[in-house]
Amino acid sequence: MIAESAMAGEAIALAQQEEDRLETAVREHARLVYRIAYSVLRNSAEAEDATQETFLRALRYGKRIARIHDQKAWLARIAWRVAVQRRKNMSRVGAGTEEAGESLVSPGDGADRILLERERNAILGRLISALPSRLRDALVLSTLEEIAPREVAVMLGISEAAVRSRTFRAREILRGRLLASAGPRT
Repeated sequence: MIAESAMAGEAIALAQQEEDRLETAVREHARLVYRIAYSVLRNSAEAEDATQETFLRALRYGKRIARIHDQKAWLARIAWRVAVQRRKNMSRVGAGTEEAGESLVSPGDGADRILLERERNAILGRLISALPSRLRDALVLSTLEEIAPREVAVMLGISEAAVRSRTFRAREILRGRLLASAGPRT
């Protein structure tokens, strides 16, 4: 009887450790997972659902989560796959009105500066959205989400050199479009 209660106590302790690991992962990486999902889905509600689904998949991984070498990259890959699958399954096409960059404006800035930042972020968001998906995906993951090119390559199923090349081409296209939209300077 004592052995059974000791085993039950160990099982409860192990379950608590798994729950603690997952809670830590959620606390540390929830924003990253959401940003990745949002960058793919461009809809805040869908991105929130994808974020929850990502952590549910991580929960199903169970005690093996302790063996994950780089949790950030592992969760980023899961988030990417979940968001891409949701994008494929979405029957409607629409974009949310929120801009991810709006939260970067300091509340102490003047109204003109805030308005200019929001306008700039909206323009940049539209230009990024207009990029071909193979360029946009590499750019968003490597530059905006700050994921290492090696990890982006694994996520996208391409070489590391292809990630760098696509990121470079995406930046060049954005630079050209931004300069063209600014018009000639007098």
